[in-house]
This record gives sequence, C-alpha cells and structure tokens, in this order.
Amino acid sequence: MIHTDLSFQLFMKECTGLAKRKKIYEGKAKILYEGPEPGTLVAHFKDDATAFNNQKRGQIEGKGVLNNRISEFLMTRIESIGIPTHFLRRLNMREQLVRKVEIIPLEMVCRNVAAGTICKRFGLKEGDKLPRPIIEYFLKDDDLGDPLVSEDHISAFGWASPQEMDDMIAMTFRVNDFLSGLFSGIGIQLVDFKLEFGRQYEGDMVRTILADEISPDCCRLWDIKTNRKLDKDRFREDLGDVPEAYAEVARRLGVLKNTPQLKVIGEGKKS
Repeated sequence: MIHTDLSFQLFMKECTGLAKRKKIYEGKAKILYEGPEPGTLVAHFKDDATAFNNQKRGQIEGKGVLNNRISEFLMTRIESIGIPTHFLRRLNMREQLVRKVEIIPLEMVCRNVAAGTICKRFGLKEGDKLPRPIIEYFLKDDDLGDPLVSEDHISAFGWASPQEMDDMIAMTFRVNDFLSGLFSGIGIQLVDFKLEFGRQYEGDMVRTILADEISPDCCRLWDIKTNRKLDKDRFREDLGDVPEAYAEVARRLGVLKNTPQLKVIGEGKKS
C-alpha cells in the first residue's frame, strides 16, 4: 500500500531521521536530540519517574506518552494567549519538536495552595489556601538539591538579568491565571506548578520564552470535589494508582480518547 498523504510522509521522515540524530542532553524525564532544522531539538518523553532529588526512582509505563500529549495541549493553549513557548509541534506519541534555547538555571514555582516544601518551611497545613499566588525561585542544580534562592542571589550571581526576571514573573502569573481557569473548568484545582524558561537567540536579538513541559510531573493537581491527587505526588508519597491519575488528567483535558494501559514498575525503589 502506497501512502500519499503528506503528513504521513513527513511523520515517517521525522521518525526515520531521529535514529540518525545525535543526543544533545538526557535529563530525568526527557532526552533531547538534534532537530531536523537549525535551531530545533526533538524532545523525547521518557517513562522514568523520580522524586526527592533522584533518591526515589521508578518507571510509569506510558507516562511519556501522556505527558507529551498533555504538554502539547497546554503549551498550545498558552501560546494562544500570547505567551511565547519553545513548542513547535508534536512528532509522534512520545516526541515533539521544540525551539532550541539556552535554559535559564532557575525553576519558577507558583503556589496557590500550601503543599510540598512550603508547608515544612512555614508551618502550614497542606491544603491551606494561600493569601495570594506566591512565586518562589529555585536554582536548577541537582547536586545542591535545587536550593531555594532569593532575587538578590539571582542578581548577584548573574543567573538572570533584571529584565529576564520581570518577564518570567509576569509570564508565570499569566500562566497561573490561565491554567487555574482551564483546570477549574474540568474539575481540577491547580495547587502549584513549576515553570522553566530559556533564552531564544534570533540574530542580535534575544527573548525569554517558556520551555521544558507542563504536565502532572511538574504540577500539583487535585480533584476539586474530593482533593484526590492527580499528579506525581502519588509516586512521591506511595499513594498508588499513579498511572490512573495521569490518565484521568489526560481524559479530562480531552487529549486522548483511548488512554493506554499503564503500570508502575519499581514504584517503591529507592537508591
């Protein structure tokens, strides 16, 4: 059978070419390969799951497929409200084409509800609604445990310029407003989330754009009615039903009509 559909031919070309491209970087959740065009990369979403700065490891079979689709959906929606992102298009079930950027070594964590480390640091009860959304900054350094840093640290050590900080803060609050409404519409509370940004160079110009991914790996998502966790905290806290939670988010967003059968491998393994 001869396929004449252009999109199918492009899909096959991209998949075939991937095997010949060189690996640029491998992180905990993704592998980045050289892209088919200058200034692009191919992001491959893995099934690996990690927590507590890589001390706890496991695999959630099919997680990469779900995160690829969820991140595609959310990045596309965010782009539609005028926030530039690195996302270009999905290539296949596990991979997407993204713009090549220089990652700014900061994680911007926006919190709406008390959960995670902020509870221990300030004596808050999990689930307490914060007076207003709060943004915290963490240095991207696994060896140091991704420490919490201040704007003075960022300025003194040159991790980001004042203009970049202004841009990242403004975009983070805008994303929070947008995603909070989007998730609320499907019965999910956006508790908190992590964003990463990068510098995109265009000749003599440079702009700050949203990078990495947006998925249950980097968002805390609770069912509005039951407070059931639908994110990676199920893996962190050994709550079980991790694959089902990710699939539930995908189903509510409508990104997958038929979600794959998923299972956790080595969920309790620590090293």
